[in-house]
Amino acid sequence: MFFSPVAVSQWSPAFVEDLLPAAEKTALLYRLSYLCLASFPSLERLIRRRAVETQLLFGSSDATMLKCILTSENLVQSLFPMLANAVEKNKPVLAVKFLGKARVWIKDIITDVDRIVEKYDLHNKDVASSTSDVVKEKKDTDKKITEQDHKLKQTEKTLDDLKSELQKTTQELDETEKKINRKIQEIQVFARSITKASRGLGIFAAIVPFVGLIVKSIYKAVRDPGNVARMKALEAELNRLLAEKTALRQKQWQVQLKIVDGQMKVAKASFERNSIPDPVHLKDVQSGLTKIQAILIQLKHFWESVAQMLDYLEQKTFVGEDLIEDLAELKDEFLASIKSAEEAWNSFGAGCKKASVIFKLQTKDAYRFLEVSPSSLSKEAWEKEYESVKKRLEKIDPPQSVTSSATPALSK
Repeated sequence: MFFSPVAVSQWSPAFVEDLLPAAEKTALLYRLSYLCLASFPSLERLIRRRAVETQLLFGSSDATMLKCILTSENLVQSLFPMLANAVEKNKPVLAVKFLGKARVWIKDIITDVDRIVEKYDLHNKDVASSTSDVVKEKKDTDKKITEQDHKLKQTEKTLDDLKSELQKTTQELDETEKKINRKIQEIQVFARSITKASRGLGIFAAIVPFVGLIVKSIYKAVRDPGNVARMKALEAELNRLLAEKTALRQKQWQVQLKIVDGQMKVAKASFERNSIPDPVHLKDVQSGLTKIQAILIQLKHFWESVAQMLDYLEQKTFVGEDLIEDLAELKDEFLASIKSAEEAWNSFGAGCKKASVIFKLQTKDAYRFLEVSPSSLSKEAWEKEYESVKKRLEKIDPPQSVTSSATPALSK
């Protein structure tokens, strides 16, 4: 066998679809927290400080994305052409040298992403600490309040019901995710059994770490009707699960919006009674930051898997004596795989560029609301600001599930 694929994850060049709503939602929830803590200067300052720290963290994340962009471009513009040239001239030693350069690039990215992930972890702890500070001050203030009006209690009950519905939907979504992962693993195992019989497909799988493209290549290269039918059946089952996931995500998002609205109604009632509202939106900020951190962790795992595949390619193709002799006869297959790899990596680079733009915009524009203290707003201006943020939250689309043809990747 030429190459043994590693386990599958759902990493994709379209990862930016998850990043954008998470980043936008984080800024808007900071803004809601800022509004809800109007008239409490010490807490306003606390939220402002944490929001500025998030801005700076997004700036660092943008720098990491730029490094991913440059590395993707280096793979397409430098490594692949040099590998192709080495193969054409039957120079395996030269190919090993080029793969070593790629390994250095990727190691630098893994180190950078590790550093950023650690910063997100520390920052999230700071936000959690700030949440505790708000809770403490709220308790001290609420000691002065002895009455709860009927409307507030009704709103809180509705909010509890919505939270229960959200929990149930989230559990269904988690179960669907598990089913999707099992189905992808089933597809991967089946694809692996087919690539054992085809060196060309093995080469392709080694340098194109996106399972969707591997499936397409199997359709083109495999003539056995039984294998083709089996792959189509597995792909249809996966697409059904992905559609179910999309529907659950949309339902989850709609319930979350209702919860945000309910939380704001409770906050408004508390605001009018001069009580500090629960820091619910600040807690949601932590969820947004955790989501972005998880995306970056997936990015790190992706690059680690690429490094692993390059090592395997080097050892099994350019170092093993038995395969060096076959390099000439595999030349056409190898060059064709490199051409396809360039297209896949161009797509990944484009996704990194979109992520870079997202971080830039979040750093530059999304936190301008900090320039105005919410305590300076009249009741009418406060209401107008609240409605504006609410509408913007409603316009954020939940990320769509990526279909199997949209190139989920092979990862650790």
